Amino acid sequence: MAETGEEKLIAVARHIAKTLGNTDNAMADDILQIFSNFDGRLREKLHENLSGNDGGVALDQTLRAIDRRISRYLTVDQPIWTDSADASSFLDDVDELVAVIREWSAMDDNTAVTAVLDRAEDLLQQCMFRLEEEFKLLIGRGSAESSDNAAGGGVGGYLDSDDEEDDEFDEVEIPVAHQVSDYNITIDALPSGTINDLHEIAKRMIAAGYGKECSLAYSTCRRDFLEESLSRLGFLGLQNSSKPLEDADDDVEIEKWIKAINMAVKVFYPSERRLCDRVFGYSSATAAAADLSFMDVCRVSTMELLNFANGIAMGSRAPERLFKILDVYEAVKDLLPEFEVLFSDQYCSFLRNEATGVWKRLGESIRGIFMELENLIRRDPAKAAVPGGGLHPITRYVMNYLRAACSRPTLEQVFDDNLDRSSPSPSSSLPVQISWIMEVLESNLESKSKIYRDPALSSVFMMNNGRYIVKKVKDDELGSLLGNDWIRKHTSKVRQHHVNYQRSSWHKILNTLKLDNSNLSSNVASKSLKDKLKVFNSQFEEIFRTQSTWAIFDEQLREELKISVAGTLLPAYRNFLGRFYNLQDIGKYADKHVKFSIEDVEARIDDLFQATAVAGSARK
Repeated sequence: MAETGEEKLIAVARHIAKTLGNTDNAMADDILQIFSNFDGRLREKLHENLSGNDGGVALDQTLRAIDRRISRYLTVDQPIWTDSADASSFLDDVDELVAVIREWSAMDDNTAVTAVLDRAEDLLQQCMFRLEEEFKLLIGRGSAESSDNAAGGGVGGYLDSDDEEDDEFDEVEIPVAHQVSDYNITIDALPSGTINDLHEIAKRMIAAGYGKECSLAYSTCRRDFLEESLSRLGFLGLQNSSKPLEDADDDVEIEKWIKAINMAVKVFYPSERRLCDRVFGYSSATAAAADLSFMDVCRVSTMELLNFANGIAMGSRAPERLFKILDVYEAVKDLLPEFEVLFSDQYCSFLRNEATGVWKRLGESIRGIFMELENLIRRDPAKAAVPGGGLHPITRYVMNYLRAACSRPTLEQVFDDNLDRSSPSPSSSLPVQISWIMEVLESNLESKSKIYRDPALSSVFMMNNGRYIVKKVKDDELGSLLGNDWIRKHTSKVRQHHVNYQRSSWHKILNTLKLDNSNLSSNVASKSLKDKLKVFNSQFEEIFRTQSTWAIFDEQLREELKISVAGTLLPAYRNFLGRFYNLQDIGKYADKHVKFSIEDVEARIDDLFQATAVAGSARK
């Protein structure tokens, strides 16, 4: 019975449609549409019955009805979305057009149907163009509303607009960002109602196969927001910067870049990701459009930010650039987890990979700087000797440089991240690298010590520099890296230089004071002692005159040396004078030969090493 009723209803509908079709095509279209929408089964059977020779006619009648309603919106000058009722009706008509095209596409082998479908596709394309235009207008209008709200304190006072630019250019305001220190915020760059409208448009465009066009429209509008916001933070990017690449790594530019990339990755991009998902939806059908749009919005600004960091990495490897590169390296490394999460989809993978690549290149640059430091130390020429055997400038530079560098915990990570212990020639760790630099420095100092003709002064030079190195290593991160064994070894080297100094400087004079225990006649013994004393007076005066101009920078070392000299020389000299005064042939005339009393020798020893550690400077 049911089938009989449907068949009768279909027959009636067909009869009415054909009858009216002879008089009023528009009314026939409407009647057919009413019956088609009444029941899905009726729609199928109507199409089956009308799909014969008159199938193209039926489709044509349906399309004419839809075209007549849609044309009202396509030709209007004002935006459709100024009236919510018009917007809703237009979307309904678009939905109907898409449904008709889909239903009749199965009959595209019918020439008449195909011709009408071509017209339907043209109409759909016009609808998509208009939806794209409305889409852009909604974003622009929503951005202006957000900017007005921000000026009144909206979004925590984060967004703002530039009044001067508004006076000069008659354009839609683009909200931009104030500098903030709290990154735990999300920007609602568009009103919620606008986002809902955009979502409805995006859903239709994607369903109609115009997802890429919708994504392009979205990203073109939103990209301006990011670029303006970054420029408001002071970062203009390498393309817009007036400075050449090699000058872009000054402290001010790097500081601006660090603020910009943190704001971009921690605030701007997450907010854009959230906005993309709300506009395009979370369904599997729209996810690709959301991912594509997000990538296209962030692509330019992300690449400019990473290109700046890459320019730093590819610049000079002069040692003084280390701390700037470390600042950039730390910023990129800290943001890598955010890059992994934000750019996890297939469209953004190249941005994620580029961030990782820049981070690795920065690490290579840092490791290269230490290799360059080695080379600079090795090539530092042995020119004029430091006056007084004092502290050489290269020693002070290298040790202060290493102390400052190793105070950055990141530095050890840079070397550890590059370790590949499975490799036949694994890269070195930071402790190994520092040890190499210290060996090169020590070798360079030994070469410089040979400039001094006096072996004693050469030993003083090595003592000064060796003691300075050990002091800088102790109680510092350098000590933790090099270890206690290294400290003990080099402390022992300083002591050996001390012994060498004593041997080359004072052993000769001590030999002069040695007493002959053989049984000599009184006259011979007197002459021998007087000759020895004369030689001692001359040698001691010469040593004092020379070594009082030598430098020992470390007060403790200076006192140790004086005590050592006094402890060796004074007992020998006291014993010599005792024997000298006891000679009968000299007797009361002994004072004529003794130029330095014990007290005089003590005073002269105390006046040794009075020069400054570095000529013209007492800095440490």
